[in-house]
Amino acid sequence: MTQIWKTTGFVTDDPWVIETEGSETDETQAGSNERAIHGLTTFIEKAEAGETGLGVLVNPADDVARLQPYLDRIALVAVAFPAFNDGRAFSHASLLRARLKFDGEIRAIGDVLIDQVPLMLRCGIDSFAVTNPTALKRLGEGRLPGIEQHYQPTARPAPDAGSYSWRRVS
Repeated sequence: MTQIWKTTGFVTDDPWVIETEGSETDETQAGSNERAIHGLTTFIEKAEAGETGLGVLVNPADDVARLQPYLDRIALVAVAFPAFNDGRAFSHASLLRARLKFDGEIRAIGDVLIDQVPLMLRCGIDSFAVTNPTALKRLGEGRLPGIEQHYQPTARPAPDAGSYSWRRVS
């Protein structure tokens, strides 16, 4: 079962549903009390039609720069991690925050593992669709792994360590 986690804890009333198109057995549509997360092509069609408050799914091979003209219409960007060894969504999140200046919610979906959550947070990801049992348990206990000092800046501001400009403390 997928649960949504943010730094404040698990979310019980998340309205977002990833819509899929296909045969009747594969198709998922948002209900009346839910909000749809669309694939990139469908999202652009809806955004060009003037719709706002949309959710968009960015898959690893998608060009996140295509979202730039529509950033004011996006409420949530879901970045896909289809496998633990596919880190392109880290780059997508960093580009959205640092270059495109997107300040809305970015959600990690797919293979979200506990060891990657601190790195995802540093890239600017706000929420996580978690299915991994170990990750669910550790997040529920408030146990995040991590490193306290980092040498590189990130999309998420870090407090000043009081010394070198390039050294940050989480």
